[in-house]
Amino acid sequence: MSIDVVTFGCRLNTYESEAIRREAVGAGVDDVIIVNTCAVTAEAVRQAKQTIRRLGRERPHRRIVVTGCAAQTEAGNFVAMAEVDRVVGNEDKFDARTWSSTDKVAVSDIMAVKTMRPHTIDSIEGRSRAFVQVQNGCDHRCTFCIIPYGRGNSRSLLIDDVVAQVRRLAGNGYREVVLTGVDITSYGADLPGAARLGTLVKRILKDVPDLDRLRLSSIDSVEADSDLLDALANEPRLMPHLHLSLQSGDDLILKRMKRRHARRGAISFCEQARRLRPDVVFGADIIAGFPTETEAMFARSLDLVDECGLTQLHIFPFSPRPGTPAARMPQVDRTVVKERARRLREKGERALGAYLDREIGARRRVLVESHALGRTEQFMPVRLATPAEPGVILDLAIKAHDGRQLLAA
Repeated sequence: MSIDVVTFGCRLNTYESEAIRREAVGAGVDDVIIVNTCAVTAEAVRQAKQTIRRLGRERPHRRIVVTGCAAQTEAGNFVAMAEVDRVVGNEDKFDARTWSSTDKVAVSDIMAVKTMRPHTIDSIEGRSRAFVQVQNGCDHRCTFCIIPYGRGNSRSLLIDDVVAQVRRLAGNGYREVVLTGVDITSYGADLPGAARLGTLVKRILKDVPDLDRLRLSSIDSVEADSDLLDALANEPRLMPHLHLSLQSGDDLILKRMKRRHARRGAISFCEQARRLRPDVVFGADIIAGFPTETEAMFARSLDLVDECGLTQLHIFPFSPRPGTPAARMPQVDRTVVKERARRLREKGERALGAYLDREIGARRRVLVESHALGRTEQFMPVRLATPAEPGVILDLAIKAHDGRQLLAA
């Protein structure tokens, strides 16, 4: 049985691709390529379409099924592609009946979905760390973001179901698990008792003692609860690496984005987290060239890198998504957008270089990802001096860096 899954986008998509594969195999699907798309930027959609066209040329006798966020938000565009045999929506992809059907389009109303079903997987193909989905959808409506229309409203997986999945993966040899979702710090608001993300983290660490490392994907600092901060301070198996959804350093731009935090709040969170866990490092998403952003506003995003002590930046040149309020706002010239993105990336490279300088001479526990590469607890890449088996954790001395990754002695 031949099922290939091509995955775009986030860790959540990586996890869901394994669940999709399981559903398709269970339904007896054969000789198909499933393209699991991302819709976060126009560029992500363009890349998915480009890949679909290439697959159509290279494998003309294979059926192509398109699913994921872009399939949900712009199904018609994919239906119109000659290479595409089926388009399957984000909730429909987990329904065995969908995979048994021959309907050209299976895209239901994502906003009607109120609960979240567990999707049991045994492994993540080609990965030494495993991802576990704990939450889906988003109740917030940031003016630049199309994702709620691809994922629906926020819903959470029951704690017992999350623990069971983590225990299963740890039992299959995974030393590290990453909790993922669309807005994981909103976890539990829809569940009986309204447990928070911190409660979930503590339960996992308590009930799965064999798990060496638990990591969080992107979080919204304004929603970080007291139990989560307590776990960060007192649970060494919770990794000292937080990736923050900051988006801008300017309060007026944050307001126009409909973000729920202010600049001072982001800085205060980083200061508090660093007091609780001195070895914590911060990554962040920042958008360059949001509509109406002036040079002075942009300068506050540049300054935020230093004031929050950010070391790993994901920079997004603003990309207007049709159907979002930001697409109707006064746009910044594209040349200026690209130039600001470049300056932010350069700022990030300098911040990363300074952090890597400080790591020289340290000893770090490194999870091996491939025979030549691993990552520290702070998620820094390490080039190994001696090949090692993926999945093992090594205690290594750091001798140097090349500007992007650490080099082990």
